[in-house]
Amino acid sequence: MSAWRSRAQWGLLAVAALGLAAGGAGWFAGRVAFSHAAWAAAAGLAAAGLAAEIVVQLRRRRLGVDVLALLAIVAALVLGQFFAGAVIAFMFSSGRALEDHAGRRARRELSALLARQPRTARRYARDALEEVDLRAVRPGDRLLVRSGDTVPVDGLLASDIGTLDESALTGESLPVSRVAGDALRSGAVNAGRAFDMTAMRSAAESTYAGLVRLVAEAREGRAPFTRLADRYALWFIPLTLVTAAGAWLASGDPVRALAVLVVATPCPLILAAPVAIVSGISRAARRGVLIKNGDALETLARVRTVMLDKTGTLTTGSVRLAGIETAGNLGPDEVLRLAASLDQASQHVAARTIVAEARRRGLRLALPEAVRETPGAGLDGQVDGHAVRVGRAGWTDGGESPSAWAAGVIRKMALQGQSGSFVTVDGREAGALLLSDAIRLETARALRELRGAGIRRIVMVSGDRQDVAATIASALGIDTVLAERSPAEKVAAVEAERAQAPTVMVGDGVNDAPALAAADIGVAMGARGAAASAEAADAVLLVDRLDRLGEAVRIAKRSRAIAVQSVAAGMGLSIAAMGIAAAGFLAPVLGALVQEAIDVAVIGNALRALAGPRTGAGRRWLPPDVVERLRADHNRLQPVLDRVDAAALAVSGPEPEAAKPELIAVAALLRRELLPHERDDEQSLYPRLAGILRGTDPMAAMSRTHREIFHLARLYDRLVAELPSGPIPEFELAQLRRLLHGLGAILRLHFEQEEEMFQALAAE
Repeated sequence: MSAWRSRAQWGLLAVAALGLAAGGAGWFAGRVAFSHAAWAAAAGLAAAGLAAEIVVQLRRRRLGVDVLALLAIVAALVLGQFFAGAVIAFMFSSGRALEDHAGRRARRELSALLARQPRTARRYARDALEEVDLRAVRPGDRLLVRSGDTVPVDGLLASDIGTLDESALTGESLPVSRVAGDALRSGAVNAGRAFDMTAMRSAAESTYAGLVRLVAEAREGRAPFTRLADRYALWFIPLTLVTAAGAWLASGDPVRALAVLVVATPCPLILAAPVAIVSGISRAARRGVLIKNGDALETLARVRTVMLDKTGTLTTGSVRLAGIETAGNLGPDEVLRLAASLDQASQHVAARTIVAEARRRGLRLALPEAVRETPGAGLDGQVDGHAVRVGRAGWTDGGESPSAWAAGVIRKMALQGQSGSFVTVDGREAGALLLSDAIRLETARALRELRGAGIRRIVMVSGDRQDVAATIASALGIDTVLAERSPAEKVAAVEAERAQAPTVMVGDGVNDAPALAAADIGVAMGARGAAASAEAADAVLLVDRLDRLGEAVRIAKRSRAIAVQSVAAGMGLSIAAMGIAAAGFLAPVLGALVQEAIDVAVIGNALRALAGPRTGAGRRWLPPDVVERLRADHNRLQPVLDRVDAAALAVSGPEPEAAKPELIAVAALLRRELLPHERDDEQSLYPRLAGILRGTDPMAAMSRTHREIFHLARLYDRLVAELPSGPIPEFELAQLRRLLHGLGAILRLHFEQEEEMFQALAAE
C-alpha cells in the first residue's frame, strides 16, 4: 500500500471516529439535527473515500468486500439511518487501518539485512590505517579485518592464516581456516585473530549485496494474497444485488430492496474474519511466535510442506565436544586436558570449545610453552614437559598421511557428520577430540508435532556438506535432504516445493533470508538468528524452541477454521434475513437491529480463537532450578561415559591385557558414580515426573531402560571381578566388548532421552 493510501486509511478512521463522537455528544445534548448531520457527514466522507478505493481496485481488475460496505453505507444514508451508517463507516475504517498497520510492519525495507553489513572498513594508506566509508573501498585496497569483525567486501586473504565463521553464508556450523591467497566472501565473520585482506570487488558487487538483492527479488516474485473476506465476497456481492433487485421488481417497492441491503451489511466479512485472525496472532504471540500479519496466519493454516535449514534450526548452531577417542595409555580426561592446555594459545573456535569443555569438567590446565601455530594444520608446544600437538590428522604425528588408527577415526567422523582435532603426545598418537553441532533437544518432538498438525512433507535444505546433512536427516526421519545449496539454490528449491504445495521455510542465518522471502511463509529463528532472516520472514520464533512452530501451525488452523465458521454463520444468517426482508416481513429499521445482533454473535464466536487451543493448561512443570541440577548431573557424569567408550576401544586393541587397569577403574566408576545417580532418578525423580505427565505408568519405558542399565552394569562388574591374572580368554574378551559397547550406547541414548524430557517439562 502506498504512503498516500496509508494516510488516507488512517484519515478516514479519524473522521469516522470524530463523527461518531460528535454525533453522540449532540444526541445526549438533545441536538438531534446536529447529531444526524455529524453521523451523516462521517458516513458520507467514508463512502467517498471507499468509492475512490473501489475505483482503484476495479482498474486492477479486483473486486472485494468493499463494494458491500459502500452499498451498506449508502443504503443507510438513503434510509435516514445516519447512526448505522456512521457505525459501519467506523468499523470498516478501523479494520482497514489495522490491516494497513500490520502490512507496513511486514513490508519494512530490508534495514536489518543492510545493517549487518559494515558501513566502514579499515584500509591501509601509506603504511597508516584509516577508517573509510565502505563505498570508498576499491578493488586492490588492502584492508584490516579485526577479530569479531565482518568481512566487508569480497577479496583475498593477505595474511598467513585466517579463521572464519561462514555459517551465516553457507550454513556450515564449524569455522573454516583460510590460508594466504584464499578467497574471502563478504558477510563471513572473523572468528580468529586479525588478518589482512586484499579487496577484489566493491561492496555493491560483493556476496552480501547479492543476498540483499535475492531477498528483494524473492519478495517481488511472490503472488499477491487474496483476503479471506474478499474470497467470500466474490459470491456474496452478486447474491445480495440479485436478491435486492428481485425484491424490488417483485413488489414494486424500493424500500424492500433497501431493507435487503441493510441486512446484507457485510460486518461478518468486515469484522468476524479479522477478529478471528488477529486473535490467532495474539494467541501465537503469547506462545512466543510473532506472526506479522493476517495473510501470513491464513497461509500458515494451509501449508503442507515444511523446509528447514540445518545449522541453528534443526541443530544448536554451536560446536560442542561430542566424544573422545583414545589411542594410547592416556585416558580421555588426560587427552582432553593436554589438548585444552595447548589450545589456550589459539583463537580458533574449535580450540575455544575444547578449552571450555575441559574447564567445565574441572580439569587442571597447564600453561603452554613454545607454542607455534601452523596455518591450516594446528598447534604444537610444550605442556607439563611433554611435546603436544593438536590439529589435522597426519600433521600431528609428522606423517604425510593419517595412520591406520587416525583413518578409522576420520571414517567414523564422516559417518557421524563430525569434525575433530587429533592429539599426539611426545610423538605418539594419544587420541582425537570429536566435534559436532548437536541436534536440538526439542527437534524430534517438533517434527512429530508438525506431522500431527497436518504437515505431509519435511525437507532439509542446507549449505552444509552432504554427509553431515544426511546424518542429521536420518536421525530425525526427514523425508528429503538437499545439501550444499547456495542461497540462490535454496530459493530455487523453495520455489520447486511451492509449485507442489503451500510451503513453509524455516531458517536462522543471513544465507536463509532469500529462501524465507521466497516461501509462502518464511519462519525465522529469531531468538538467536540473524536479524536479516527475521526481517525477511513472515513469522518469527521469539523463543529458541523449534517445537513452537508446530503450535503455531495448530493455532493458525484453528483460527482460520473459526474465521471461516464465523463468516459462514454470519453470511447464512444474513441470507436468511435477506429472504425475510425481500418477502416484506422485515422493515429497514428492524433489519438494522437484526443485522447488529448477527454481528455481535459472529464476532463473539470469532473471539474464541483468542482462548485456545489451550497448551499446557493446568499442567505442573519442573522448576528451572531442578532442571539445571539434573542437567548438571548429566554433565558431571559425561566423563564416565567417555571412560566406558575408551575401555571398549582398549579391550578391542592389539594388547587387551594392558587394558585391565582401565577395566577395573571403569567398574569402580560405574559403582561409585553412575549407578547411584540412576537409582536416585528411579526412586525420586521418576515418581515426580509421573505426577506431571499423568496417565497410567507414563515412565514405564524409561524405567525399563534403567533396569537394562543395572543389568548390564552388574554383568560387567562381575566379569571384571573374575578376570584371570594372566591373558584374558577370547570368550571373556568378547563379552567385555559386548557389555562395554552396549553400556556406552544405552547410556548415551538414555541421557539424551532424559535431556529431551527435561527440556519439554521445564517451566517456561
